[in-house]
Amino acid sequence: MVFNWCSIRQTAAGMVLAGALSATALGTGPAQAEEPEWQHAAALNGTPKYGPDAPHFDYVNPDAPIAGTVRLASRGGFDTFNILAQKGNIGPGVLIIYESLMEPSLDEEDISAQYGVLADAVRYPKDYSWVEYRLNPDAKWHDGMPVTPEDVVWSFEKAIELDPQRKFYFQNVTNTEIVDDRVIRFTFDSSGNRELPKIMGQLTILPKHWWEGTDSKGEPRDISRATLEPPLGSGPYRIKDFTANRQVNYERVDDYWGKDLPIRVGTYNFDEIRYISFLDDAVQFEAFKGDQYDYHLERSSSQWAKRYNFPAIEDGRVVREIFPDRSSGVMQGFFLNQRREKFQDPDVRRALNFAYDFETTNEIVSANLLKRVNSYFAGTELASSGLPEGKELEILEEVRGEVPPEVFTQEYTNPVGGNPQNVRANLREAVKLLRKAGYELKDRKMVDPDTGEQLSIEFLYRDKASERTLLPYAKNLESIGINPILRLVDTSQFINRVRSRDFDTVVLAIGQSLSPGNEQREYWGTTSADNPSSANYAGIKNPAIDKLIDKVIFAEDRETLVAATHALDRVLLWNHYVVPQFYSDETRTARWNRFAHPEKMPEFSTGFPTIWWYDEELAAKTKAIK
Repeated sequence: MVFNWCSIRQTAAGMVLAGALSATALGTGPAQAEEPEWQHAAALNGTPKYGPDAPHFDYVNPDAPIAGTVRLASRGGFDTFNILAQKGNIGPGVLIIYESLMEPSLDEEDISAQYGVLADAVRYPKDYSWVEYRLNPDAKWHDGMPVTPEDVVWSFEKAIELDPQRKFYFQNVTNTEIVDDRVIRFTFDSSGNRELPKIMGQLTILPKHWWEGTDSKGEPRDISRATLEPPLGSGPYRIKDFTANRQVNYERVDDYWGKDLPIRVGTYNFDEIRYISFLDDAVQFEAFKGDQYDYHLERSSSQWAKRYNFPAIEDGRVVREIFPDRSSGVMQGFFLNQRREKFQDPDVRRALNFAYDFETTNEIVSANLLKRVNSYFAGTELASSGLPEGKELEILEEVRGEVPPEVFTQEYTNPVGGNPQNVRANLREAVKLLRKAGYELKDRKMVDPDTGEQLSIEFLYRDKASERTLLPYAKNLESIGINPILRLVDTSQFINRVRSRDFDTVVLAIGQSLSPGNEQREYWGTTSADNPSSANYAGIKNPAIDKLIDKVIFAEDRETLVAATHALDRVLLWNHYVVPQFYSDETRTARWNRFAHPEKMPEFSTGFPTIWWYDEELAAKTKAIK
């Protein structure tokens, strides 16, 4: 699975991952009886789509003009450009100044397929016990210095030293080794994990010589601390100027060393990319309507249905376009913190799902544009359905007796509301489950008979717009004697409370790639439950789930991977760790009509702004300044 570390950290308590302890040695790697061949690309399943002689990806326009500016919006402000600093908010878009060793295409079913950027080749043995990357001899930093194996080793060591998320994610790396002046080897603690060689290709490489140097004041730089000094990169853009917490401008590097790489042809076609920060969704949308930024990704179905009636829409200066979303799955919902005793009983957790009326909320708030999450991999072929059979059933038989019996006998479904009769029936079932868990309904309050204390649930959130969904849910909970407490906090407090696990329930989304693997330990594994930097928000500690995660990680082919993921999904669902909310399998966008995209778009991404370009003729009609 591919991760954008900056994007992860910029979302409040977003989907985070991690890695492990590594030792570094300099020298020559051990001799191999059969040395694997160098490859221009690597794929988890099958063969990469693009061969070594492919001039560019199919979905780009190799003749796209290089011109213009695109303005994008970001949320929450920023006060550092250091992607490894553990304090502060990272400047939006800063990864565009860096490169990783390899990078995926946007149009392959096997989304783990990676092609060389800083590395021009990769190789690993049949047992996947190590991987070597060979650096491109042309790779250079913006100051003209070459990218070296020392940069790669240093970047890895600093990443796992400073970031607990990366330390967990890279935990299987036991040794890093500089083989020669272009080759780096990563050795793993086990064999058979096919994803590990690909994971290392995701590593963002930082310039050791720059970070170990001094700034303009002669002060030593510190990679562990936040800084607004524009860092040195190797990518297609550099920081031009910025105003902290307001905006940052990136300018295209004219002598960018990698502009002729097949993976870069037809991409990064703007002279300048500008990010403007907003603190409030409503203010941000008004700014878009006022032509303060160019491209809006609409996450609110209600807003999409009701608020796109302003003049620029009507006269065509702003266009709306929907792209199918086939690139990922998601579990979005109310994550129930099992570190709190009241959520340790699965009957209590299940009762809370019966109290959630998705259908009515979807109709009133979201114009029926959303779908109910019914899987931890909703919207993908990895979502379980029906009853287990075939290879999935074989896998589940290995944990029979450790999982809820319903896993084998019932298809998981969410309660269905949408009308008063259904809602009443669901609330009655919720009360029945709470009584089974030991609670009593006394004087219209759901209480613990031993203490007389009412069952209370605090809902932690940072966006007032969330109340459109929370208020109807709270009303249903009140009707069965539960005391809902709605707690609106600012972004910093939200992040801190989620990180410290100081919450009852919080709405979060865990994104899933089409090729799940090691990150599942971070989401649901016992080893991550007590890690405050992990994404195991629910605090899941379940040996059966740990076993199923390993089945996913060590799957030998796509068929086994899908079956193991179905099994994992089914067991997660029947443990009721989350009250599932909703998702959309569409990406809804609006833009000021001054940009163009290739006729053949990639199957798994909108590609904006990477493969788009500034269209002079369209821009003239919107009276835009180039």
